[in-house]
Amino acid sequence: MDRLQSITVFTRVTELGNFTAAAQEFRISPTMVGQHVRSVEAWLGGRLLNRTTRRQSLTELGRLAYERCRKILSDLDEVEALGAFVSTNVSGHIRVMTPVSFGAHALAPIIKTYLTRYPEVQVELVVGDKIADVIESGADVVVRVGSLADSTMISRTLGPYRSILCASPAYLRERGYPLRPDDLKNHACIGFANPIASARWRLSGPDGESTVPVAIALSANSGEALRQAALSGLGLIMQPEILVAHDLQAGRLIRILDTHEADVRPTQVMWHSDRKLAPKIRTFVDFIIENFGESLVRPMPRA
Repeated sequence: MDRLQSITVFTRVTELGNFTAAAQEFRISPTMVGQHVRSVEAWLGGRLLNRTTRRQSLTELGRLAYERCRKILSDLDEVEALGAFVSTNVSGHIRVMTPVSFGAHALAPIIKTYLTRYPEVQVELVVGDKIADVIESGADVVVRVGSLADSTMISRTLGPYRSILCASPAYLRERGYPLRPDDLKNHACIGFANPIASARWRLSGPDGESTVPVAIALSANSGEALRQAALSGLGLIMQPEILVAHDLQAGRLIRILDTHEADVRPTQVMWHSDRKLAPKIRTFVDFIIENFGESLVRPMPRA
């Protein structure tokens, strides 16, 4: 028989004073109550109750067993209450992994809103463009750009991850506006330190797809470094929209060839497929979807 059920029945028999009352409470027969009591006796190796036709009393072993069983059941009630608290209370530590551009320029500026809403949550934001093993990294929530390879996680699609071409007003006044993809050959370009990817820029427009060889005046392994160089007037950059969105809105950079798409990739928020999803993770995923479900770019804050 189920040991926990048997000690529960034995405890209530002791408290209620007879088998019949316990049988009514558990909706079982008095015979079944007796079987539960005998199961505990067999487990402990001795008689627990002295019974007559009129009354029952605990043996010395029965008294000791009752005190211990009551403590066990009380502890279980506390554990159950703790589980209920954890399952409803939004608190604890969340480890979130994102690409650098999304974490630094999209998520970090609005994370205060989430933490104000849920002050008992602590968020650890890990940014990096190298795709890490989600399980080994210990991440609770992951934002990933590109095709989804990890089928062990649940995912929701966010707004697209777009790259666009832009330059500073000073550079465009000096060198002019490119009007066609081929015009990029005659401009100073700034790109990531990847010789193969940086030397050719791919654009999709009304006339189809174009792959244009470009002259890289400056290469770097940091999108922020490339952005600062473009702001100084050094040349054209092809960067994620979320990195340069506020510069575009403020007029510090100007989009060029705006009828062409430079690079568009899917973006997903991912989390582990746990049926009992912790409230801290559920609320954070909801926050991500609420803010980035349609677009990764948010309006520039008012001064």
